[in-house]
Amino acid sequence: MNETSTELPEQTSRAVAGEYLTFTLGKEEYGIDILKVQEIRGYDSVTRIANTPEFIKGVINLRGTIVPIVDLRIRFNLGKVEYDDFTVVIILNVRDRVVGIVVDGVSDVVTLQPGQINAVPDLVSTIDTKYLIGLGTVGERMLILVDIESLMTSQEMALIDNASTATT
Repeated sequence: MNETSTELPEQTSRAVAGEYLTFTLGKEEYGIDILKVQEIRGYDSVTRIANTPEFIKGVINLRGTIVPIVDLRIRFNLGKVEYDDFTVVIILNVRDRVVGIVVDGVSDVVTLQPGQINAVPDLVSTIDTKYLIGLGTVGERMLILVDIESLMTSQEMALIDNASTATT
């Protein structure tokens, strides 16, 4: 008798235990490593840069530093984008680069233990899973944990760098 296994290979999370800033995009809640967050600001107008992808909203001058602003809702193809009083910009410091991400709102900071972090299933389709490091659970809440460093230093980062240097 020949037995064949139907078990899926065990997937592991790349997320580590620690503190995560949680934010919303549409109906989903996301988390990023709190150590990458520099500050949180209300959404203000940005200076648009010609010939950049739609998800790069433009740049702002933050105390003398030109900061490119990326709208994650557009980047992740999450449907219609509306800006309201809850829309915020999370200013990140990623590999000695300052960049802002536009999100629908910031929730809170949560501490996740290893037992609260699971691998990302392959069926998540709206976001490229290479930028996701795990799914965190806090009570009834499910957090999609984003590898913000990978996302912001991917091929798009070259476009972001070009946008910020075009204004100098």
